[in-house]
Amino acid sequence: MHMADALLAPAVAATMYVASGTAAGVSVKKLKLDDDTKKLPVMGVMAALVFAGQMINYTIPGTGSSGHLCGGMMLSALLGPYAGFLSMIVVLAIQCLFFADGGLMALGANVWNMAFYGCFVGYFLIYRPIMKAKWGSTRTRLIAASVLGCVLTLQLGAFSVCVETAASGITELPFGAFLALMQPIHLAIGLVEGLITSAVLAFVYESRPELLQVVGEGETAAGRLSRRGVVIVLACAALLVGGFLSHFASGNPDGLEWALFGNQESGYSANMGLDEEEFGVASAVADTAGSVQEKTSFLPDYAFASDSENPAGTTVSGIVGSAIVALAAIGVCMAGGFFRRRRVQTQ
Repeated sequence: MHMADALLAPAVAATMYVASGTAAGVSVKKLKLDDDTKKLPVMGVMAALVFAGQMINYTIPGTGSSGHLCGGMMLSALLGPYAGFLSMIVVLAIQCLFFADGGLMALGANVWNMAFYGCFVGYFLIYRPIMKAKWGSTRTRLIAASVLGCVLTLQLGAFSVCVETAASGITELPFGAFLALMQPIHLAIGLVEGLITSAVLAFVYESRPELLQVVGEGETAAGRLSRRGVVIVLACAALLVGGFLSHFASGNPDGLEWALFGNQESGYSANMGLDEEEFGVASAVADTAGSVQEKTSFLPDYAFASDSENPAGTTVSGIVGSAIVALAAIGVCMAGGFFRRRRVQTQ
């Protein structure tokens, strides 16, 4: 669901930057250093796992499309909505700047569409109420919260993409037709993400339930793995997914690209039928943002710039990207807690 700059008018992109920036500011203010310090290793490996997971597109059978993990629900269930949101910003910003995945001008919109709903709407309206309920087992509620949360938040994200492109005045994308393509395909993508999220959260629950938000408030550790053991397993999973499994990602376009350009090469519909080389809004701001990305993306499209066909580029992208994301997520959340603590001390 990474939007390109061409899908947004500069005014709409600026509005989304303000919206996402405001949510980020609130998240920094809400961080509590004493509570978060002990979770910094989990924060780092989970952000890395989400980065790696987003490299793997899974095929949606019978559509000619594919989807990939967003990760907001997963991060907020383990880290809380505020640290989860900041971690998602790190993931999306590094994808944008270093791997040219998603437009730089569109970064504010991508943060809102892919992170805000999962980390806040999914957590406060779905995950927390379900996990505090008394029906069923904890595992059953984890699965229900994961699937319902991912489905809802991806539907909201897909709807926002349609609204943002309509507000940008892209006449090639009639709102109703675009919406009719975006919502069903992201329903299927959300279902798969929900199952992936529930599997990861179930592993954590079986190993160290106190690491999960809400769940850990009333349960003690099962003792199957130490906290360090869980971190090591998640770190190994991130390296395996990013460095190896990413080679087996689906070659089909993701839900947004599928809606825009179709997949006629594989015998499927053209959908909106936009030209992949020339579409959307042209602006000086987008041109400048594109120039910046060309300079900062040292592994564009998760490949070597000098040899895009070399499979080693995908492996290097997965491993290096996961490491950068892990360190950056920890650094951002530590800085947020540090400045918050200093403000309290000086008052």
